[in-house]
Amino acid sequence: MTEHPDCPGFDDLPRAHGEVTCRGRIRVSPEDFRVDEILGFDPTGQGEHALLHIRKTGENTDHVAQRIARLAGVKPMDVGYAGLKDRHAVTTQWFSVRLAGKADPDWRALESESIAVLRHTRHDRKLKRGALAGNRFRIILRGLEGVCDGLEARCAAIRAAGVPNYFGPQRFGHGGRNLQEALRLFADPRRRIDRNKRSLYLSAARSYLFNRVLAGRVEHGSWNRGVEGDAFMFTGSNAFFKTDKLDEDIQRRVEALTIHPSGTLWGRGDPVISGTALAMERAALAQCAEFREGLERCGLEVGRRALRLPVPDLEFAGVEDSACELTFSLPAGTYATTVLRELVEFDPQGWPDT
Repeated sequence: MTEHPDCPGFDDLPRAHGEVTCRGRIRVSPEDFRVDEILGFDPTGQGEHALLHIRKTGENTDHVAQRIARLAGVKPMDVGYAGLKDRHAVTTQWFSVRLAGKADPDWRALESESIAVLRHTRHDRKLKRGALAGNRFRIILRGLEGVCDGLEARCAAIRAAGVPNYFGPQRFGHGGRNLQEALRLFADPRRRIDRNKRSLYLSAARSYLFNRVLAGRVEHGSWNRGVEGDAFMFTGSNAFFKTDKLDEDIQRRVEALTIHPSGTLWGRGDPVISGTALAMERAALAQCAEFREGLERCGLEVGRRALRLPVPDLEFAGVEDSACELTFSLPAGTYATTVLRELVEFDPQGWPDT
């Protein structure tokens, strides 16, 4: 990976569980990739916002939101959703629609061969980006080739130890397009640009730096254990704490997957980490001054992200001689690709835009 990458280098990121010996195909059909959104809260049943639970097949999230806005007679900004879902898949997700003083339209008018309305109710606030607990995945890998006998054992190892919490390739756009756009933005921070695109490009730049930090820790063997000066994050939380001493209690909690070493999401602010952890991070990002300084000039504040992603419910089942089925749940902001790449080789550039 270089400072002016043509792509984010996802193929080249080091694996934690050893090199894979099996190759497979994903998304042979939309039904091979199922994602169910875990909302994380119960609708109130009342309020000015309609909540729609929708199953869609081969549909872009934003296009569905636009159809909802047209049917409801509201502006696109009045429709909310917690996150983008893969287009080449069968997915269920929630949408909110602000209907202040208005009755619900006949939501059945949304239905088609590719869209089904599973439930509708009311809620007291708009559904905002990130307002979900996570996603449940059911993925079928087909056309398996190579030495695949160890897949079930690798799944057991992942359940026990987790995987590196890399940002997936879809974060960066095809061919690293979002990173190239980030560099253009850094060269001219006052350039007029759509707010959503600006956020997308800045997020890609931060994700790229985080992946470099994490790659260094994987190569060092410390992505899943603490080093001197680390800051630790709690499972299922954005909260973190710093400790000056790696005592037995800290190490026990790390081994139990209740806390995890963390890496920097670059931005303005003093680093929380120190010592060995800080030295390793500086070494990983030494050639990335343009990204680091650009993010700071654009006003982003420093944050933290866990280096490790637990996958305690990962299950493996054979479907037929050359296929297998994987099921697992992930928290919001994490990627199925980070789990898949520890099991099989596949083409991340074939991962469609959502």
